[in-house]
Amino acid sequence: MTSQSLSRRDLIVAAAFVPAVAAAAPQTRRAEDPGISRANAAIHHEVRFKGSPAQVYKVLTNAKLFDRLVVLSGAMESMALAVKPCRIDLEPGGSFELFGGYITGRQIELAPGQRLVQTWRSGGWKPHIHSIARFELTGHAGETMLVFDHTGIPNEEAESLAKGWREHYWVPLAKVLAEGV
Repeated sequence: MTSQSLSRRDLIVAAAFVPAVAAAAPQTRRAEDPGISRANAAIHHEVRFKGSPAQVYKVLTNAKLFDRLVVLSGAMESMALAVKPCRIDLEPGGSFELFGGYITGRQIELAPGQRLVQTWRSGGWKPHIHSIARFELTGHAGETMLVFDHTGIPNEEAESLAKGWREHYWVPLAKVLAEGV
């Protein structure tokens, strides 16, 4: 088992977050309802970047490079966030703090150059709300296709988050890659 593989303990830690996401759903059900909640939204983006999957992964997981992304996003000024460096733990179960601590979560799966899966939450959410952000990376001809899925987000946050991913992640990520990683 490599250090990037999930151990039984890591799976237990990750599984502990699933009930928190499910608990956010209202519990009103009809007798014929099969128990499916539709209270949480999901975002799906497919974005191409110039650069290898390893380079894209590095920007997403390296605190210094992610700090550059934050600066280029303009989020700190537009959202009046605290100026605080990013902190990113690269162990499964490890935590991260981004955008001045406004975005926090834990690493579920780290597969360098291939995949990054995180619990993810906004500082404006109720304390029990956690979502799942999944970044899948594939390379072809000097480019990376990033397939991104963000699930378990409050419905009322969906439009703002979809816009935020584009403006505060994808656009500045392309700029950081263009500067050279």
